[in-house]
Amino acid sequence: MITHRHTPKWIALVMAVAVCLCLAAVACPEQIKALAGETGVSMEYETALFNTDEVMQVNILMDSDDWDEMLENTMEEEYYSCNVEVNGKTFYNVGIRPKGNTSLSSIANDPTTDRYSFKLEFDHYVEGQTCYGLDKLILNNNYADATSMKEALIYDMFQYLGADASLYNYAGVSVNGEYWGCYLALEGVEDSFLLRNYGAAKGELYKPEGMEMGNGGGSPQSRSGGADLNYTDDELDSYETIWDGEITESGKKDHERVVKALKNISEGTDLENYMDIDNLLKYMAVHIFSVNDDSLSGNMAHNYYLYESGGKLNLIPWDYNLAFGGMGMGNDASSVINSPIDNAFSGTTFFDTLMENEEYHEKYLSCLQQLVDEYINGGGFETFYNRTRSRIDSLVESDSTAFYTYEEYEAAAEMLCTVVKLRGESIEGQLNGMIPTTEEEQRSATTLIDASDVDLSVMGTMNNGGGAPGGDDAREAFAGTGDGEMPDNMPQGGPPDRKKGEMPDMGEGGAPGNMAQMPGGGTPGSTDQKSESKSEENKETENAEAAETEAIEENNVSTETALMQTVAGTAEKDSADVKEDTKMQETKAGTTTEETEAETKAVEHQMIQESLPQTASEQTLEQDTVPENTSAQTADQEVAGKKTTTQESESESTSTQTTSQDNANMPAAPGNFDQNGGEPMGSNGNGNGNDNFVPGNMPGGMGEETSTGISANFIWFAISLGVLVLALLFAGLFKRRPRRR
Repeated sequence: MITHRHTPKWIALVMAVAVCLCLAAVACPEQIKALAGETGVSMEYETALFNTDEVMQVNILMDSDDWDEMLENTMEEEYYSCNVEVNGKTFYNVGIRPKGNTSLSSIANDPTTDRYSFKLEFDHYVEGQTCYGLDKLILNNNYADATSMKEALIYDMFQYLGADASLYNYAGVSVNGEYWGCYLALEGVEDSFLLRNYGAAKGELYKPEGMEMGNGGGSPQSRSGGADLNYTDDELDSYETIWDGEITESGKKDHERVVKALKNISEGTDLENYMDIDNLLKYMAVHIFSVNDDSLSGNMAHNYYLYESGGKLNLIPWDYNLAFGGMGMGNDASSVINSPIDNAFSGTTFFDTLMENEEYHEKYLSCLQQLVDEYINGGGFETFYNRTRSRIDSLVESDSTAFYTYEEYEAAAEMLCTVVKLRGESIEGQLNGMIPTTEEEQRSATTLIDASDVDLSVMGTMNNGGGAPGGDDAREAFAGTGDGEMPDNMPQGGPPDRKKGEMPDMGEGGAPGNMAQMPGGGTPGSTDQKSESKSEENKETENAEAAETEAIEENNVSTETALMQTVAGTAEKDSADVKEDTKMQETKAGTTTEETEAETKAVEHQMIQESLPQTASEQTLEQDTVPENTSAQTADQEVAGKKTTTQESESESTSTQTTSQDNANMPAAPGNFDQNGGEPMGSNGNGNGNDNFVPGNMPGGMGEETSTGISANFIWFAISLGVLVLALLFAGLFKRRPRRR
């Protein structure tokens, strides 16, 4: 028998690795499955962010110029840099941009609101940065949804059935500490979502957009390119809309697998090899319950994600704010309540062969039965409704940027209860054979659920481009425009002292001016038009006031100078007394001259700081008696600049302890130094954020460990055990033996 002299050593090495893998499999079987791509990975953000028992708090800290620029160019959908506080923890240099399709263009064309939905991408500028493991957080503005609950409800139903869908929670959103509004927070469908649901499995993700906006907004136009998931031919170019929507990087081989799957699905061949059947049946059940026409079930080839792994196709749900007839496309309440459960996807043939299989059709019906029996009639919906109302009622009531009033919200929430329960009754009747299950059969049916008392518009609808903020009068006026723009007689909402897109007050040094106002204090949004649309009448009024404001400007400057002299005189007098006392103390205590002068200057600085708030108050009273004008504001800024210079020159000798305390209380903004001692956080402030950026000291960034659900103790245990086994084996095998003489 031929053997090599190192054969025992290699055998020992293989045995050591095998032992480590066996022990790991026994200790953490779920984690091993996740690494193998057989199951998802538990993520820290599941509980840190999406625990629906507690409302998430999100505070966006952003430079005012960047904020204004972003809102002025929303249709470009470009990312900007900001810092974000999530539940009290700050994440630096995060990418932010407005999001949406029809809702985005509608708000951009509406001069009375800037309540956009947002995307927060934590790893956009800092590679590997996450928020408790989450790479992208979506903040939805509840557009055209007076209930503020439709989308959350549908995601709750997906979770109840165990379908692959985004996690959700409500968020109280602030901008520089000023309450902005009640938003729905969603887990973005990207890398962290894929890891949570599919582990380390290699798959490709697409978001086909079969609807595109016309020039300047307007009504969306349909385009095919494979977004309807219908098989046409084997040419890859026939499905370009799918490839254009790629989320993960894909190539020709990946595209060929998708087309092959679509072809076999259309033919009904080996469906279990080309469809994730279990998840697709759950997706169908919840989606059909929701009656969401802004999707494949309503001739709209968008609002879903397509996931392909190993040649199998799967759908991930998206965008349900227009559920239960929210599209407003002439649907009466009866057609929504009794929407048929069979042949329901009018926009695609993707599900046809699946439903032609009796086994799979029965499983689909059993998913609907579970929703009706357990979720609707068994208390699941009631639990969701009561929990949500208790969490968001106060947020909605104090939401000054909301599209609907609080009274409209209350009425809409009650109507949602009615609609959901009636929808459940109709599906139950269709399942037991009392109500027809197809649209054709229902046309002559007499057993449909009576919905004559239901007014779907109470829950909010999209009128050719969007809901109209401002109440019933506003929506009635808006309904007749038909061009996606607000009418001239639209009631103006929001405070009169801020323009659309204007940033909340940052305070000195870029810090938020009123961090405590959450909720209730915010007044974002405005009634003013953009500067380029000012009327000639306003310009003439400003010119007429110019002469008067010049005199006021001089008076303001003189007043400020006198006040500063008074403050300086008081401080000088007090300083002299302090110096005299200090000299006596120096003689007794033997303190050095340098220490005495430092203490004296610190006392002087404190006296001036105590005097300045009173001066600022007097300035505010004087300004309230004169009209606002640009020249007066410029003069005030010059005087304020002199104050700042005086404070800075006198505060140089302030004790280190006082300086550190002041810095610790100031939230960082883009371009400022990390308070923990890191390098500047994206000092250019324009969004590239790469210059001199060191994330090592950054809370929540690359300098911290992020949970992926795989225990660190387990990893170290396996490594240590392997090293120990190898050391013992090699110590024996490699031991030099004495030569024979």
